[in-house]
Amino acid sequence: MLDATLKSQLQAYLEKLVHPIELVASLDEGEKSLELWSLLEDIAPLSDKISLLRRDDDARKPSFAIQRVGSDIGVRFAGLPMGHEFTSLVLALLQVGGHPSKATQEVIEQVQALEGDYLFESYFSLSCQNCPDVVQALNLMSVLNPRIRHVAIDGALFQDEVEAREIMAVPTVFLNGKVFDQGRMSLEQIVAKLDVGLEQREAEKIAARAPFDVLVVGGGPAGAAAAVYAARKGIRTGVVAERFGGQVLDTMGIENFISVPHTEGPKLVAAMEQHVREYEVDVMNLQRVEKLVPATVEGGLVELQLANGATLRSRTVVLSTGARWRQMNVPGEHEYRNKGVAYCPHCDGPLFKGKRVAVIGGGNSGVEAAIDLAGLVSHVTLVEFDARLRADEVLQRKLRSLPNVSVVLNGQSTEVLGDGKKVTGLVYRDRVGGQDVRLELEGIFVQIGLLPNTEWLKGTVALSARGEIVIDDRGQTSVPGVFAAGDATTVPYKQIVIAMGAGSTAALGAFDHLIRTVSAAEVAPAEA
Repeated sequence: MLDATLKSQLQAYLEKLVHPIELVASLDEGEKSLELWSLLEDIAPLSDKISLLRRDDDARKPSFAIQRVGSDIGVRFAGLPMGHEFTSLVLALLQVGGHPSKATQEVIEQVQALEGDYLFESYFSLSCQNCPDVVQALNLMSVLNPRIRHVAIDGALFQDEVEAREIMAVPTVFLNGKVFDQGRMSLEQIVAKLDVGLEQREAEKIAARAPFDVLVVGGGPAGAAAAVYAARKGIRTGVVAERFGGQVLDTMGIENFISVPHTEGPKLVAAMEQHVREYEVDVMNLQRVEKLVPATVEGGLVELQLANGATLRSRTVVLSTGARWRQMNVPGEHEYRNKGVAYCPHCDGPLFKGKRVAVIGGGNSGVEAAIDLAGLVSHVTLVEFDARLRADEVLQRKLRSLPNVSVVLNGQSTEVLGDGKKVTGLVYRDRVGGQDVRLELEGIFVQIGLLPNTEWLKGTVALSARGEIVIDDRGQTSVPGVFAAGDATTVPYKQIVIAMGAGSTAALGAFDHLIRTVSAAEVAPAEA
């Protein structure tokens, strides 16, 4: 199952095992069970600390447990953890075997202190780039705390469960039999949901921080670049982000990042965060800013009020809040989100195998989604509002070559239909003829562009008609000392490499503002 190169690499990792572990398989006579057994037979000989057993004692087949010998510490995979989940498998082997994780000591202690019994069941797909973070976080928690158990389940192999539990998006996590959450989650986010009182403790820590010289709002490419450039000037720098990495975390393939022919969003985000943390940058993740209060005097402090009640202060601020998927804003869309309405074809596509779906949007993202989905589903209908597709011609040629794809032009989506539990159809209006058309289908993938995350800034900084932050060539906004960069601004092209350049520009603009402006704190003693 594993080629010689991969075996050699895995063997090198497995030298880090501290404790002996068992791979305990539960199999049936199916093809996937044979594949799983072959995988486990490849892994077991790579370390003398690994033993392989077959017990067939678990209800889910194929599945296997990774168990630390002589203890209750272990994790279970139902399915074959290949594709994006192979890294999850490697980390599970190492962590069950006693190799320490890279989690901070503070978070480790929070997990170990959790009281109660927790059974997590996470559903993933092998093509989902958002799933490994969740699987790896829950696996680590089950290693750190013996009262926490976790099973990672390949939804494509256990379709009956997926149907019975009405799972239409991954990752989906159940806790003690009930839905816990959906979508990408970090270890810190999961702990925050479980640890009552954590938010208040974090708010108190944040409120006690001294003022910054540059405070960056947002942890995407623009924010990371701004933080690095500011920190390199030797000034007090902080980053406050709702989700470090932003939209890049949801990006599958990146092939236009100069000097890097191919990478994936999560890998790039990990590299960005590592680069930021190499400097003395105070990173405050999982924090949402709700209000910006401009300085009341020249050289004064700008205030940022957080959702948890804390307030941060800084001489300058760089806004890099990015953007989010634009929604159709039609009846039924919100009600059936994650119940057939989806925004990530790579993540959720496998759950619609053999079904009928629609893709909304005829740009590059929409056409790429239709091409990807055509290999999984029975039929794809691409609905474009305009009279022509806007995707690159090479993508359009590929789309036209697919026998199970149809294209609707001049189609305005007007309603998502459902039976109360899941999507059953889509209604669109023919903008030429004027009639409404109903499509019977099971899934709708929305790919109609991005919306800037700037609602909270209305009335504070100047925004364009599209809600973008208006900036000049130095990143300066309409508020003195407040700069902005990236997809949330009026910069015309929304690209990772452009956002990084804009973040660097904004940080340099902020530094220039600092050296040319006397702080109010310095003026006050002099006047006294």
